[in-house]
Amino acid sequence: MATSQKLEEHFLTCTICTEVFDNPCTLVCYHTFCRKCVVNYTKTRPEAISAKSLLCPFCSKMTKVSDPEKPVEEWADGVKPSFVIQGLLDSFGPGSRGTTYCTCCHAEGETTPATVWCSVCDESLCHRCARMHKRFPSTRHHDVLDLSGEVDISRKRNVMCNEHKEECIKFLCKDCKKATCQTCCVIYHRKCDSVVTLESELPALKSQLLTEKENILKKQILMETRVDTVKSNFSTEKDRYAQIESDIKSSGNKAREKITLKENKLLDELKEVSEKHIGQLAADIKSGEISVQMCRQQAELIDQTLRSECDMDLYEMYQGCEAVGDTNMKDGERIASVMFKQDTDDLQMGEIVVLYEGVPVLQDSINVLDLTVTPVLRDTIKVTVAGDVNESRPIDVTALVIHDTDTVVTADGNNNCVKSFYSRDYQSCHSKLRLGSQPWGLTKLQHNHVAVTVHNTIVIVDVNPDLVMLSTIATSKQYCGITSLTPSTLAASSKSPPCVDILDMTGNVLRSISPLSGGEKILQSPFFLCTTGTGNILVSDCTSRCVLCLTTEGDVVFTYTSTGDTALTYPQGITSTSTGDILVVDSCNVVHLTESGQFVRNLLNADDGVLYPYGVCVDGRGHVYVCNYHSDKIQVFTCSDTA
Repeated sequence: MATSQKLEEHFLTCTICTEVFDNPCTLVCYHTFCRKCVVNYTKTRPEAISAKSLLCPFCSKMTKVSDPEKPVEEWADGVKPSFVIQGLLDSFGPGSRGTTYCTCCHAEGETTPATVWCSVCDESLCHRCARMHKRFPSTRHHDVLDLSGEVDISRKRNVMCNEHKEECIKFLCKDCKKATCQTCCVIYHRKCDSVVTLESELPALKSQLLTEKENILKKQILMETRVDTVKSNFSTEKDRYAQIESDIKSSGNKAREKITLKENKLLDELKEVSEKHIGQLAADIKSGEISVQMCRQQAELIDQTLRSECDMDLYEMYQGCEAVGDTNMKDGERIASVMFKQDTDDLQMGEIVVLYEGVPVLQDSINVLDLTVTPVLRDTIKVTVAGDVNESRPIDVTALVIHDTDTVVTADGNNNCVKSFYSRDYQSCHSKLRLGSQPWGLTKLQHNHVAVTVHNTIVIVDVNPDLVMLSTIATSKQYCGITSLTPSTLAASSKSPPCVDILDMTGNVLRSISPLSGGEKILQSPFFLCTTGTGNILVSDCTSRCVLCLTTEGDVVFTYTSTGDTALTYPQGITSTSTGDILVVDSCNVVHLTESGQFVRNLLNADDGVLYPYGVCVDGRGHVYVCNYHSDKIQVFTCSDTA
């Protein structure tokens, strides 16, 4: 009984359902499973269904089915179990223990206990059928064993041929590697060279099986060693992951502590700067009210003096007015605005940014662009809006932060207007300011103002973030590029004659720059300008195919006119970052140059969707804005590892 139980557990159990084989089948890989189990497994694997094959769950080998046109449920019907498995099931399976019934009576539907076993017929017989068995001449000499004792009797099973049901399988065709009966040998294997009796091959087969057993035992030992190692690793890794979980929680607690400290620090900074700013504003209000009262009183005194008939009173009042100076004094640094720059993807949380009056701020000084990273397209702004007569053609662009709102301003050269784009209450918004002629260059001024070149005029526009025209400055030349140098001076470029002029805020030309090289003028079509952090002027000239860096006195700092693959073909928009790096638009590229005018790489190209670019700028959020002139859009690229 113990041997039978071990055989069931180790050799007669299906690895899919973990039960004793029920109607087993042996696949070409010699792995055996219940028919329904292997069919159900095959149904879950589309590759096996496509191959019209049964798939072994153990080694993944496929067994071609004899009749693939049948339903999948019947694919395993023609696959028989191996002789060994079937023999073990017959001898030690669930039906082999307990009461043995007569095979002949069982065929007639009766359950008569068997008393003897015929080893030749491989059948159990009751007392009545045993007497009949002895009467037939063909069976009277068969070895019949008594089953009435308690001793287990070794039963030799004769395996019958599937085709010739009355013949036992006793031969082996070594050429075809197939066990056959005598008739099969005559019909199918008469041309084979090596057909032997199965009994003669048993010693060799047993030897091979013993060798295979040794290999399996070695494999078993190896697998047991591996299982022991995995068990050890399981315990170690479980402890390690528990430690990692503890470390993560500890890091989270420390991070929360740092965040709390940072939050308190930011709140303290905000309180300090806001109190200072509000105090300055309150002082301005008080000072203004006093000034208004003094002006009112002085006006009344002048009015009374004008009604006086004494000439001396008039003269004294005149002298008193001349002696009165400007009482609107500003002592110390005055705060222009306070912003909170958020870093939502960083535990640094952000910072308080204070802008002071009279102090220029570079476009990306809040968050320095990381030009070493690969730019990623973050947004696309469609420039054509309702009411446009023509499809938009964005020429130049600049970015501002108005009341913590990112605002993009562009010059639309095809609709003769300036437009701003921003978000309000999570909705995309825009504003449009119509101009008399085609605009070209844009530059930021102080107090949320921008300057736009329009024919022989420079238009000053308030961005709030809607656009309102503040004033116009008449100029003697038709300017295209423009950039702010100081709060009181501008630089503007002209094509006819080709030069860069330094202007005051009334349009007067303070200085005209037209550098020479070899006695000839370098500038031919200086369409775009920008200002560097050191106060120099960068000029992009599409006709001379170069980038110039000029001082405000007119000296040439450098000229970029490279050849070969790094040569410029049609440079347009240009901008400078707070680190001094230069970005210039060229054909379908945005080229990165160093502060000294050395080529670094093509930061963006046509593969990034940059087609027919004109204007370019950067902002304080780590973004690069590119005007695509012929595609009616402004592309916004993230170029920061913290964006």
